[in-house]
Amino acid sequence: PAVRDFVEKVVEKLNVGERKDRVSVVQYSRDVEVQFYLNTYTTKEDILDSVRGLKHKGGRPLNTGAALQYVSDNVFTNPAGSRRLQGVPQILILLNGGRSFDNVDTPASVLKQQGIIVIGIGTRNSDSGELRRVSHDPNYTLSVSEFTELPSVQEQISSLMSTVLVRATPMTPTVTGKRVTKLTFQDYGSIYLNCIKRLSVDDSKDRVAVVQYSREPTVQFYLNTYGTKVQILDVVKGLRHKGGRPLNTGAALQYLRDNVFTASAGSRRLEGAPQVLILLSGGRSSDSVDAAASALKQLGVMTFAIGTRGSDSRELQKISHDDNSAVSVSDFTDLQLIQEQLQSSLEVLVTDVKPESPTELGTVLEYTRNGFPAVRDFVEKVVEKLNVGERKDRVSVVQYSRDVEFYLNTYGTKVQILDVVKGLRHKGGRPLNTGAALQYLRDNVFTASAGSRRLEGAPQVLILLSGGRSSDSVDAAASALKQLGVMTFAIGTRGSDSRELQKISHDDNSAVSVSDFTDLQLIQEQLQSSLEVLVTDVKPESPTELAHTTQRDIVFLLDGSDSTRNGFPAVRDFVEKVVEKLNVGERKDRVSVVQYSRDVEVQFYLNTYTTKEDIWDSVRGLKHKGGRPLNTGAALQYVSDNVFTNPAGSRRLQGVPQILILLNGGRSFDNVDTPASVLKQQGIIVIGIGTRNSDSGELRRVSHDPNYTLSVSEFTELPSVQEQISSLMSTVLVRTVELEIIETYVVFLLDGSDGTRTGFRAMQDFVQRVVERLSVDDSKDRVAVVQYSREPTVQFYLNTYGTKVQILDVVKGLRHKGGRPLNTGAALQYLRDNVFTASAGSRRLEGAPQVLILLSGGRSSDSVDAAASALKQLGVMTFAIGTRGSDSRELQKISHDDNSAVSVSDFTDLQLIQEQLHTASWCPQRVLE
Repeated sequence: PAVRDFVEKVVEKLNVGERKDRVSVVQYSRDVEVQFYLNTYTTKEDILDSVRGLKHKGGRPLNTGAALQYVSDNVFTNPAGSRRLQGVPQILILLNGGRSFDNVDTPASVLKQQGIIVIGIGTRNSDSGELRRVSHDPNYTLSVSEFTELPSVQEQISSLMSTVLVRATPMTPTVTGKRVTKLTFQDYGSIYLNCIKRLSVDDSKDRVAVVQYSREPTVQFYLNTYGTKVQILDVVKGLRHKGGRPLNTGAALQYLRDNVFTASAGSRRLEGAPQVLILLSGGRSSDSVDAAASALKQLGVMTFAIGTRGSDSRELQKISHDDNSAVSVSDFTDLQLIQEQLQSSLEVLVTDVKPESPTELGTVLEYTRNGFPAVRDFVEKVVEKLNVGERKDRVSVVQYSRDVEFYLNTYGTKVQILDVVKGLRHKGGRPLNTGAALQYLRDNVFTASAGSRRLEGAPQVLILLSGGRSSDSVDAAASALKQLGVMTFAIGTRGSDSRELQKISHDDNSAVSVSDFTDLQLIQEQLQSSLEVLVTDVKPESPTELAHTTQRDIVFLLDGSDSTRNGFPAVRDFVEKVVEKLNVGERKDRVSVVQYSRDVEVQFYLNTYTTKEDIWDSVRGLKHKGGRPLNTGAALQYVSDNVFTNPAGSRRLQGVPQILILLNGGRSFDNVDTPASVLKQQGIIVIGIGTRNSDSGELRRVSHDPNYTLSVSEFTELPSVQEQISSLMSTVLVRTVELEIIETYVVFLLDGSDGTRTGFRAMQDFVQRVVERLSVDDSKDRVAVVQYSREPTVQFYLNTYGTKVQILDVVKGLRHKGGRPLNTGAALQYLRDNVFTASAGSRRLEGAPQVLILLSGGRSSDSVDAAASALKQLGVMTFAIGTRGSDSRELQKISHDDNSAVSVSDFTDLQLIQEQLHTASWCPQRVLE
């Protein structure tokens, strides 16, 4: 009741209207229930009536992460009434009364990337650290003892909401990313200069980045580095040739996807700004470009690939947006000949964005018996206009709630498809379960085994014909299809629920109603024109060939929850038998074993043991972990962040195949889709083995593809799939990518509490002296500074400044933060989640050394144990410096090793340890040696 009253009072102060404030209310526990969307009500009175009538949802456990992901995917969207892409501020007010059972970090990060301002309000039962990570920043985190005290924060909420930045106009910029390859720069400098001269940089519309690459990429400047055309032209004129070999175009494209086409690097992709990449390549790549090129296409990046006679024309076509966007010249001295062609193509790309690959067309048919002939005729007319073929368009038809008429790979000619469609018979049956049908398509039709080429970049289109309201919820399944990138056209009759059709459809224009199915002919042309934008004749990329390798990094992720206790000895025996067939060694196969239930427990890492005998001994001694609930999503995220990493022994960045074998005995309590997608993006091959208690759909989504999903009745039957496992592992693709580590990332964490006010100037001087000895200007070392007391404040991130002068200027101007108490544990956790991350400029996952220098003047009011351990697991080398007021035992817990914890009388004595600091094991030069 107090929560309901709070919402009512907030709404009373808003200016509600179609072109004013909009409101949505969502309840959650284990799952999510939307009370009403942003476009459901347009008057304050309607909203207040709905809020007053809210009933408590109930349920357990509390999955805050899944709820945040849900509102991101389903509420802050155009069909649900969000005006985010028009520049209207987006605010999420979270009222939370307990710790989440699933991981909140990834969905919270997604919301921040989308520019959604999260205000978190918790009670004494909430996890304060969790709430701070979810909120926009610590100032947006509020706390009450009980929800009955919510009136005490009412004014703070109004104040926070009034400070949210309003963008006056929608953004329609053009974002151009440029890349340079090995050649004499005078040969083609003019193409850069001429392209840039035609862009609208000075009026904050267009943005430009330049990246050079050979063996690894080097960013010359990011999309948000320079704001004027003059600055950009000056830098481009002064570019120096990078040199190096081999040419790893695939790794460079992947780097762009992860580090350049991102919000932190200045990309406005999530705000609808077109993303353009111009690649100039003078040779064939030494690594595969397939996955990275496909990943860029999925992001919507439009690539124009220019090569010379030394380039591979097929490779250029794979990379480019379409066939017309791949161009070859004799050598780079001829670039001037294609200048106009490039410019005109760019103008077309930005104004007329079209997917580049074949279209997968899945049609779900649901209808009344009388309207069936009209439905059949409609499908025939759509198919007649497609260009059907093995490497062109593919079609599937599904009637529900019963059968698949045929899959995407069943028929290869238009004649065959039309023959089957003409012979379709009405199935009948009730009730109408549209949600289940959509989920079935996601799990069984839009898959590689059923003929989908989604992972190769082919657009996926679903045409739904529905004649009534669904008896089950369509929300989760519709969201799952959108996450796959499926573009859905929903066509209904007068018996359909128009709101339901809008939830399902790709956007508002893709939900259409007719009086009955006999009127389908009236919208035939409208649908056809929409499809023609998607359909092209471009051939999909060839499937990636798999090859045998003698080096693999293999991680076993074992379900150790209460429900698997009886089967655990069989799991242990299975792992032992798989290991028996491996060729274990430092430069051969490496093995790690991880157990999980509610949380995760690493038994040993990839670099813990180097002999088969040691691994066997450890596996034979495994004890069942126990615990509930089963959080498979959080476990997958954990192994991605902590096990498949350089410090833990992973050789992913050296091209060694990465394999995760998941043994699962039940349905997950949290969402697996996002972490499974992350593992796939990292190139980690997941083999999923489940029992009859597992969720088969969930396991298929986690696995590399359906062929990598195996099932047994009980774990005692695992020997029956032993040979299949060996066969799958022997076919894993070998990559030959290597990374040369050239950068060190140094983060300063400064105690800004009330007790350090007099010593703060000495801290500033110390940071300046350290920075002066780093190699910032030649793009080697990077620096970040964070101040903290009760909560942390980032002064600047690792990717904020690129020159020593800029950093020193900011450090000199730092002001003491103040505040109490001193929460060192929370500050360390904040660094782990928000600063030592790719979006904040860290290249930890690429093997670059990460260094933390902590200056602390007192004992922490919270525990540092978990956060210090988490940083060590990330591979962060911490140098902890304290004063007489610090706790020496606490400093040792935090520091990298015993020699990295140092005490001084007070901060004015910091100069005495300056040399000690620069000869310590963490120092950049020593790390690289």
